Amino acid sequence: MHAAPLASLDQWDDDVRARYQPDRQKEAFRQYGEGVPERVREFYRLNHTHQTRDFARSKRAQYEGLNKTQMGIWEALEFLNTLVDDSDPDTDLSQIQHNLQTAEAIRRDGHPRWFVLTGLIHDLGKVLWLWGEPQWAVVGDTFPTGCAWSDKVVLHEFFAENPDKQVPEYQSRLGVYREHCGLRSVSMSWGHDEYLFHVTRKYLPEPAQYMIRYHSAYPIHREGAYEYLLDSHDREMLEWVRKFNPYDLYSKSDAPPDPIALRPYYEDLIAEFFPSKVAF
Repeated sequence: MHAAPLASLDQWDDDVRARYQPDRQKEAFRQYGEGVPERVREFYRLNHTHQTRDFARSKRAQYEGLNKTQMGIWEALEFLNTLVDDSDPDTDLSQIQHNLQTAEAIRRDGHPRWFVLTGLIHDLGKVLWLWGEPQWAVVGDTFPTGCAWSDKVVLHEFFAENPDKQVPEYQSRLGVYREHCGLRSVSMSWGHDEYLFHVTRKYLPEPAQYMIRYHSAYPIHREGAYEYLLDSHDREMLEWVRKFNPYDLYSKSDAPPDPIALRPYYEDLIAEFFPSKVAF
């Protein structure tokens, strides 16, 4: 795993050129079997070992006050740009390139401007890592804490060392929750989704808020796990997450975008929804 932010994108430009596959088929994405890179396995070992209910709740309390700093959205994208996500087996592109890939794919399909903007910023919560949080507390798939882990969570065997395994209340189907309580009542594992939801929630429509908050909750929106925790409103809103997901996932096979050329368009789009400085 990367111990610190890369000094520059030149450090891995040649590797990106060698490994990037613009013609990959959809079934080639999100493969976590025998051939998964060792850095991805190690990431999920750490994630599944340390993401307890108490940890997730403590991090939410630490960060939801948004008292870390204030900066503009594009400034935050540039701040994030030296992170390479160790949980992602599908791309080594910079974060700003991935975010632009997603947004440009959404724009090409003629979706509303708030939808395009959501594509641009959906991973912006990863700035947590650049403030000292380990990657296992920032990126990767998210899942409910405080109840039994689903076998639909990738590399779920690594939960064996999680301290919550020793808490009987957390190992039942519902755990600390009640049937169909709604995701608003569920403590998800901590990461960039939950953090960015709090940063952006007052600026964007509710479908965008769900896209941001649950786009990494693959066990829920893709695998159908934890259905017994959802309420009717979640089911309605998760359709937006499913609509967003292909743009996030499959745009990774598109040609890398040019941030310099696209910046004027996206700065205008950002200004429609956000003030010049946003609390993080």
